[in-house]
Amino acid sequence: MPYYNSMFQLIRQLIFKLSPENAHHFTMGFLQFLTHIPGAFWLIRAFSGISNKGQTPIHLAGLTFPNPIGLAAGFDKDAKYLKVWKALGFGHVEIGTVTPLPQSGNPTPRLFRLPMDMALINRMGFNNEGAQAVVNRLKKRPEGLIVGGNIGKNKVTPNEEAALDYEKCFRALYSYVDYFCINVSSPNTPGLRDLQSIKELELIVNPILRVREELYKTAQRTVPICVKFAPDLTHEQLLEIIQFVNETSLDGIVLTNTTISREGLKTPTDIVSSIGPGGLSGMPLSKHSTEVLAKAKEMLHPSKFAIGVGGIYHGNDALAKKQAGANLVQIYSGFVYKGPALIGSVMKFWAKG
Repeated sequence: MPYYNSMFQLIRQLIFKLSPENAHHFTMGFLQFLTHIPGAFWLIRAFSGISNKGQTPIHLAGLTFPNPIGLAAGFDKDAKYLKVWKALGFGHVEIGTVTPLPQSGNPTPRLFRLPMDMALINRMGFNNEGAQAVVNRLKKRPEGLIVGGNIGKNKVTPNEEAALDYEKCFRALYSYVDYFCINVSSPNTPGLRDLQSIKELELIVNPILRVREELYKTAQRTVPICVKFAPDLTHEQLLEIIQFVNETSLDGIVLTNTTISREGLKTPTDIVSSIGPGGLSGMPLSKHSTEVLAKAKEMLHPSKFAIGVGGIYHGNDALAKKQAGANLVQIYSGFVYKGPALIGSVMKFWAKG
């Protein structure tokens, strides 16, 4: 493992000379290329430092996750790299956010590194190829990898019509994903976070729950549904949301999305200000997201699951989320900065907890 870690550090230095978005496309394109080379699967797996031996599957909401670590939504918006994620050893991947129609997202640059804070700021704006393009790829998805569908609304869709967008995505992806995550907490689509209010949540969630009952009759399979929330909620807002989740047939929650806060950063204020708006992810979010998770889990009904996201850079961070009540965890920024070895670290420490 030290050899692979050293190799990754060197590769990261070179890749970080590219803009963040170009670096992402280059890296993923290269890994995708490797999956087509006979025997390269095991080379990719070596970088993560895990093996299939000793993994304890996690049974949750009728699904069997090979292991507790997943890739958070936003990294593979269009389900392009599922073979890569399987090769690296992820137990699940959350694709999206997927919208009914394709959209280009916000103008570039829209993704920024804060190396001093081991953080990222993004204002991508749900750039994706649309539900139908994603479905076409999911029809060829690899076996043995749990795939979640993170769904949202198109930017041009007003909030009063948002429920229709969520329903369109839900119907389109229902037969091709293993669970759904309703995203109402991205700060990069104007007005989206307003959908976290109980009144707006009811208008989105209740129709989807009814559609699930309808589709079950023909598909003979039920798909778990969870909702992803922001870390910037007040205690009162969090309490109302968890009560709502408990009172419905929703299956779980994902905590947390990115934050709009810029408190406590090491990066100089003028640099942060010059970047502008966007969601902050990474190490600065770790402690707070875990605290929000712990508060939510205390109130959450035992039958509901929780996925912990935010600032996982070491196995200890994942273990803290497990101890706060997470049934699974997901990584994003930590994967950018720490590379595939983070997967093995999470696996090792999760087993200790």
